[in-house]
Amino acid sequence: QDEARVRVEFFTNEKSFKERLKLYFVKNQRSSLRIRVVYFIMKMISVLLYISTVILQYGEHPVYKNHNIGTQSIDALYLEKRPEFIYIPQVIFSFVCYTETLLVIYLDYKRNLLQQMLSQKFVLESLVSLPYIISVCHGTLHDLYVPAFLNCWLAKLALENMLNDLHRVLLRSQTMLSQQVLILTCFILCLAFTCMCGINWLERYGESWDDSAEFDMPGSLWFVIVTFSTVGYGDVTPNNNWTRAFVILTICTAIVVIPVQLEQMSFYWRERQKQGGWYSRHHNDADKHVVVCMSQVQADIIMDFLNEFYAHPFLQDYYVVLLTPSELDSTMKVILQIPIWAQRVFYIQGSALKDEDMTRCRMDRAQACFLLAARNEPNRDATDHATILRTWAVKDFAPNVPLFVQILKPENKFHVNFAENIVCEDEFKFALLACNCVCPALSTFTTLLLHTLMGREFNAREPWMKEYLRSSANEIYHVKLGDSKFFGEYAGKSFTYASFHAHKKYGTTLIGIRPQGGSIKLNPGPRHIMCATDTCYYINITKEEMTSFKLMDDKEPPQSRIGTSLANAASMALELQQTGVVAKSVSQESTTVEAPPYHEPGPSSTTTPPPQSISLNSLKVEIDPGIKRSRDELAPPAGQDAVYVRQRRPSILPVLDEPEITFNVGDTDSDESPGREAWDPKSASVHSKQYVKGFPSISPYIGFNPPVCHLNTEMSPICCLNLTKPCEHNPYRHAMEYRWPNKIIIVVAECATLGLCNFIVPLRSHCRTKISLNPIVIMLENEPDSGFLEAITCYPMVYYMIGSIESLDDMLRAGINLAENVVVVDKESSKSAEEDFMADASTIVAVQTMFRLFPGTDIITELTHPSNMRFFQFRAKDYYALNLSQKQKKEKATRGHISYMFRLPFAAGKVFSASMMDTLLYQAFVKDYMIDIMRLLLGLEQVQGSGYLTQLRISEDDMWIRTFGRLYQKLCSTTCEIPIGIFRTDTHTQRCLSIPSLSDMSVNFDSSSEDESLNYSYNIEREALNHTVKTRMRRLGMRVDDYDEVSDKRNYLSYVVINPDYEFQIQTNDIIYLIRPPNPNASPMPPRRASLYAGSSSSVKKHRKPSRRRQAPQGTELE
Repeated sequence: QDEARVRVEFFTNEKSFKERLKLYFVKNQRSSLRIRVVYFIMKMISVLLYISTVILQYGEHPVYKNHNIGTQSIDALYLEKRPEFIYIPQVIFSFVCYTETLLVIYLDYKRNLLQQMLSQKFVLESLVSLPYIISVCHGTLHDLYVPAFLNCWLAKLALENMLNDLHRVLLRSQTMLSQQVLILTCFILCLAFTCMCGINWLERYGESWDDSAEFDMPGSLWFVIVTFSTVGYGDVTPNNNWTRAFVILTICTAIVVIPVQLEQMSFYWRERQKQGGWYSRHHNDADKHVVVCMSQVQADIIMDFLNEFYAHPFLQDYYVVLLTPSELDSTMKVILQIPIWAQRVFYIQGSALKDEDMTRCRMDRAQACFLLAARNEPNRDATDHATILRTWAVKDFAPNVPLFVQILKPENKFHVNFAENIVCEDEFKFALLACNCVCPALSTFTTLLLHTLMGREFNAREPWMKEYLRSSANEIYHVKLGDSKFFGEYAGKSFTYASFHAHKKYGTTLIGIRPQGGSIKLNPGPRHIMCATDTCYYINITKEEMTSFKLMDDKEPPQSRIGTSLANAASMALELQQTGVVAKSVSQESTTVEAPPYHEPGPSSTTTPPPQSISLNSLKVEIDPGIKRSRDELAPPAGQDAVYVRQRRPSILPVLDEPEITFNVGDTDSDESPGREAWDPKSASVHSKQYVKGFPSISPYIGFNPPVCHLNTEMSPICCLNLTKPCEHNPYRHAMEYRWPNKIIIVVAECATLGLCNFIVPLRSHCRTKISLNPIVIMLENEPDSGFLEAITCYPMVYYMIGSIESLDDMLRAGINLAENVVVVDKESSKSAEEDFMADASTIVAVQTMFRLFPGTDIITELTHPSNMRFFQFRAKDYYALNLSQKQKKEKATRGHISYMFRLPFAAGKVFSASMMDTLLYQAFVKDYMIDIMRLLLGLEQVQGSGYLTQLRISEDDMWIRTFGRLYQKLCSTTCEIPIGIFRTDTHTQRCLSIPSLSDMSVNFDSSSEDESLNYSYNIEREALNHTVKTRMRRLGMRVDDYDEVSDKRNYLSYVVINPDYEFQIQTNDIIYLIRPPNPNASPMPPRRASLYAGSSSSVKKHRKPSRRRQAPQGTELE
């Protein structure tokens, strides 16, 4: 038998009469709000009716003309004659309000009737409404006095409930502070009004109406204010004991209650100040702002952001909103009170995970959101996880707001790959430290390039400071070629031609282009023909739009200029003849210069292919393909001896405007390079291995996209990676036994983070020749995990060992005496130091010890706080460094942006801090290409057709070039390389320096006796240190002959010069930063990974929304 179907009804309890009333009066916010508004209005009208009654009682209203209350009668206290037009509304309001009160008590009844009957609302309502209701039933009670002024307290309660309902309807809980201030203000007003009406009522018990006239409503108000303010003029005094007793009670109540309420108001005000309030209260939709989210507000990070952000003239009208859950410290409070920041920076205490807090800062209307990581936290993974959650929350709340995210560890970057701009600290940090080993002081070069400085403002006395400061103002800018005055005239010319002539004419260095719809390419070489739609990227002091153009006065007579031109043409033809390039004619009327036939050098004669013919303006040049021009061919033309060079200025080949010559830019596949002997692997005790080029087969983390690298043909066994532990494949115990042909690069770190792979990749890039690869020794304090070891097995000559920089034996086993560079990475565990700036203490002391023991080794150190770099290579009597410290203090007092730029370790590139790269993210807001350019420069990214960073050292044989402009021309005409800066090392004499700021010290800088005493003390100390090192080397079984005990760099001063002028004089041992073009004969990128690099910049471009600026244009490229 089938069971009958049953109809089930849900929520039957809500269908009862009581529940329906409760839903309307209590639960439903909108209906409850309407009821409370009506209740509030009726109570306020009742108060106004009471005031009207009192005013009419003291006036000449006809109702009171014939009414005699009586003198000295108690009846005046409880009897009150009121007109009908006041009495009737009072009765109606009382009946409605009292009914509503009883109904609410019935609906809220929970078996505790006594508690509800003693509630404040019911007691007051019974006192002011029940007498009116009773007076209707009994006519003799019509004139009964009712303290209707107490309705003000009921109106206050109704206002509180009304605001609560309003917040529930509008979901605006963030205004509770202002609500509390309003309620406290109403409490004080109600207290004053109650006292005023009570005094007025009690003063009726007097001898006559005239005696109590001074206590009418205005007089009572005056008396209450004077009494509450403790002024006490004494012009008005109570007339009876009832009033005096009430005044005493009033004063006691005011003394107890008002200070408590005022303290509560001040507490709410302080809490509101801590939370920062709302950004949207005083700003309309036309105002633009950016939001900065971070877990902790640190003064140095905020100041770097503000200085860099507002350094751009287009951002002066923007506001900055700081959203952080932490409170402001005293330093930040002072900073935000400075007038320059007080009107443009807003602080809001809150979390990006709360929608209410993001509404307070108007996140959905922000121009950008910067999510910064707290790098000083000891747990970097937890910091990244917090940043990831904030990024997701902002993307969920405001999906159209551009995100600028800072991540600490590269393995966490793929979680936020949807962001428009991402800067991974460990990724950039390790890549920059690695490039610092190849190109000295590249960290200083990039730091100055990424900071907006005004180098011309400071008046430097010394020549090196003038050049150093002037060049520090250079930055990277962009412009469309068709709209550019710098490069517009070079449309249709080769990239190399445009770069050289723009530098010669305007002093700007063109470093890269972006074809329309393509990727950024650094120095694509002469094969790229400039197009009007190309976007040019250049280094200059200011943007082109902020530059004025003035023609230089040329007072040279026209005839002399013509003669000079003919002389230059003749000398160029002579050089072409002597270097294998035959000049056929200088012009149509000029004389033809014949060159002897070319013969291949060597014992056997071979036939050479016919020379190629190109046209360079009116000069017809034939280039013999049998001649190989290398990047190191900077020497004078062949056959010119020293006497000839001194008598006559050698000429340089012109830069071609058309790419009709195939230039040899260096073949990295070859094991030989000019000026160096080939490495014979058999001469080393290390087993000979063949290297291949390709992509690493093992990725240490998701999103690891390295360029093509030199790799082992077979992965090294993990047991062979330990430098100091012999195994069945490797019997060696320390670095000296390996007998590597090149010097070592030592990396000292606390633990093997996955970001260390970004240190290895630039040093194993395919752009470097095989014989130039330096062995890499990674010294760790903790054992690495298997994942890291498997990731480095594919790279050649990469080892690790367990040790500490504080141990001399460990450093000797690692081969510090054979090291070219020692890179010391900041320790994560030291970030939790009790004193903030003591986080670098152990690192500084350990590095100082190694610096004293091995003065010839270049030590590059990473610091947590840049201000601690003043302790590096510290010498108490180095007066030159002390003088520079005074300049640093002056810079900090005047501008304070990058005040440490005068410190010698920073100028020499020996000190680096990850905070120096923060401006890369800040500049990306205005220059969205900066992250891509830096990735290309540091070798973190590979783009087809883009060049790479390298360096060239100037030797004595190259000094005939003399100026940077001629070097620019020589490089562009031979190897098509673009020079962008110089690293220079000068010698200075401390005794010849006058130090006005230290004139009060009793030091005679010209005293030879003191100088001899210092040298004597130094020599004794040097001998003791040498003895210590040699003793340890003998105990470890090492040869002491490899220890460099003579090198001393006390009198050397190194610095960088960005984008030097055309006439800048080069010197011996100058290191030139070059951007070398891609090898035109190189094989294309393998298809397996080509898609990864097509969407380079850490796979963000495919998610990137269209830029608000115009898109970069496209040029043509000859195949």
